[in-house]
Amino acid sequence: MKKTGFILILLTLVGIGINISCESDDICASSTSTTPSLIIDAYDVSDTEEAKSITNLVVIGDGNDTVLSGYNIEDVTQIVLPLKTDSNVTRYTLIKEASVNDNGTPDNSSDDYYDGNQDVITISYSRENVYVSRACGYKTIFNNVTLTIVSDSDNWIKSRQPLNDNQSVEDETETHFNIFH
Repeated sequence: MKKTGFILILLTLVGIGINISCESDDICASSTSTTPSLIIDAYDVSDTEEAKSITNLVVIGDGNDTVLSGYNIEDVTQIVLPLKTDSNVTRYTLIKEASVNDNGTPDNSSDDYYDGNQDVITISYSRENVYVSRACGYKTIFNNVTLTIVSDSDNWIKSRQPLNDNQSVEDETETHFNIFH
């Protein structure tokens, strides 16, 4: 009887040890911080303390000509832009006061395009992959982030300002750049 009790206690302790050594779940919780996006706030160039809405904004990703979700002729004071994790540069076209031009063919949307004042921004950075967990894998942190406004004859973005020297993008809870228009 003593051997049976000892074996039962031993099996119970081994079972507890197995439960302690395993991760509790292989699901990445939605609250877990993952690869962050760049956050840009818009301000009035005449009064740099005053937030100013960008009217009828369209944001188009460079290379895929896809309108970024949430930015299809919207009025916004903040822009949240995902950055490429397989490149050190991401470019976007930001169109202010955008409207759809149907190119004279209202029944054919394949030749439609956006009219408005287009500015192209280039975001350059170095990437650092950071391990989050077995369930979540890795996230990318962006260091030494710079934002450049490609100069043209009619820029609506007059200037930009990083919020920190040697700007990094590690989370989505803070603004990284201000633009003035």
